[in-house]
Amino acid sequence: MENFVVSARKYRPITFDTVVGQPAITTTLKNAIANKQLAQAFLFTGPRGVGKTTTARILSKTINCLNLTDTIEPCNQCENCEAFAEGRSLNIYELDAASNNSVEDIRGLVEQVRYAPQGGKYKIYIIDEVHMLSNSAFNAFLKTLEEPPSYAIFILATTEKHKVIPTILSRCQIFDFARITAKDAAAQLKYIADKEGVKYEPASLDLIGLKADGAMRDALSLFDQLVSFTGKNLTYKSVIENLHILDYDYYFRLTTHFLQHDTVHALLLFDEILRLGFDGQHFLSGLSSHLRDLLVSKDAATADLLQVTPSLIDQYKHQASMVEVMYLLKALDLLAKTEATYKQSQNQRLTIELTLLKLCAYGNQNEVAEKKNFDFQDSIVNLPFSNKDAQKINLSVAKPTVEPVLTTAGVNEPNPSDSKPLEEIKTPIPARYKKVGIKSLLHSEEKSNAVSLGQQEVRKKSFDEKGVKDAIIKYCQLHLVNKDAIRVALQQAKVTIVQHQVNVEFSNQGNILGFQEIHQHFTDIARSILENDEIIFVPVLANFDNSVKLTYTAQQRYEHMLRTNASVGKLRQRLELDLE
Repeated sequence: MENFVVSARKYRPITFDTVVGQPAITTTLKNAIANKQLAQAFLFTGPRGVGKTTTARILSKTINCLNLTDTIEPCNQCENCEAFAEGRSLNIYELDAASNNSVEDIRGLVEQVRYAPQGGKYKIYIIDEVHMLSNSAFNAFLKTLEEPPSYAIFILATTEKHKVIPTILSRCQIFDFARITAKDAAAQLKYIADKEGVKYEPASLDLIGLKADGAMRDALSLFDQLVSFTGKNLTYKSVIENLHILDYDYYFRLTTHFLQHDTVHALLLFDEILRLGFDGQHFLSGLSSHLRDLLVSKDAATADLLQVTPSLIDQYKHQASMVEVMYLLKALDLLAKTEATYKQSQNQRLTIELTLLKLCAYGNQNEVAEKKNFDFQDSIVNLPFSNKDAQKINLSVAKPTVEPVLTTAGVNEPNPSDSKPLEEIKTPIPARYKKVGIKSLLHSEEKSNAVSLGQQEVRKKSFDEKGVKDAIIKYCQLHLVNKDAIRVALQQAKVTIVQHQVNVEFSNQGNILGFQEIHQHFTDIARSILENDEIIFVPVLANFDNSVKLTYTAQQRYEHMLRTNASVGKLRQRLELDLE
């Protein structure tokens, strides 16, 4: 029985042209050989499985080849090439720095450098995982690396360049190897599958290339594993089953449920995913990637950024045409927050289910503005877009009953003597960003009675300053228990009412910034308490009267401090301080 050789070894490149995904590096090395401009030391760095050691071996073999081809490739037939292939070449020395990282190991290497090559022009030393050398070993290696004999060439390889000391880096030509693209990996797998007589679906090879995550060696290992599993018949279904990959179809179906506000089927589909054995964190990451790919599919200029198999590109473009940019941005933001808090959650399944409910609640913004039959806090969006900007991104803008302008003194003409306006909150708010509805998840039966002709009745109950202050106090007690600064500032703020606009005056800019962080949530709660959906809360900076400015002497300031605290006098006497 013939011994099995893994594909990563059997199909390891033996010439520069067969190195996968590194054309810039191989071209540079071939030109250096042709022009006889070889450096005394090279440093090959990059992620695992991208061909660093392989390229080092090809370079070693090529510069000692006795019959180079016209394309600057080794002939693989001369004595030196055959000796290299059989592992008996005395001119190429490989050292694994992970297990030979002491000063004594480097001293032994330096001793060998003293001996000239036999049967070749150069003696090459390949040191793999060079970052594992100790500082003492690095220092022992410095002099030889800087001034080696004319026949000695050092090739260092590492996956962690930042761990190599700068004095070593400065003595080397550094080549950064790129990650292998999924397209290049799939092409190499196709070549190997054809050579081995393996039947395959193109989508299955594309999926292996994606799963390898930029490492050709990993892709070949997965290929061998799947060939054994399928009996030389690779299909898309067998690949996702064996590699435990969640099929893209689940993400497409979930997105469709989101756009249709179908909470029932979204939750059922998530339950099916969990029963298949997929982890919640893996699901969140995959869903974020799916929505990201939809976002880049919206424009032909960014379509090349798609990180999916070629067979899915048309499907992504089709679904992307049904989803609006603002929905994707808001959904991605929500998923990022969920991923950040997922591991700390006591009920992780509920955390994801709430996120799915919110994604169903958002829906496409144009559908939200048209239906107006949903009452969900997180469906409210406040963005400083004009109506014209909204039309550019295909967001339908409802006709406003009143186009509110956020100023600090009044709706139409601000009065500078009453308050100091903030520049950043003067932008008109389009009417579509007022409270809109889609079918309520929490009170659907009660709200359905108030719906007339497909639209929900807008609450317009009258209110006064006392009612607003009571609403502020209630909000602070319920929602700002652990936020002392903004709670105190909000409770002490002066409120003035102009039509349906409430100006909330703060004493400093910091309080206003704190209020802006809770502005949307506060507005929702206050509207609910006051039963009026037209209220607009505007933070303003109080305008203090600075017309009279007095200058106090040091003696006057000291006497004032003394009246406030008698200990100040004792402290002054003890420290023998002067007033001037």
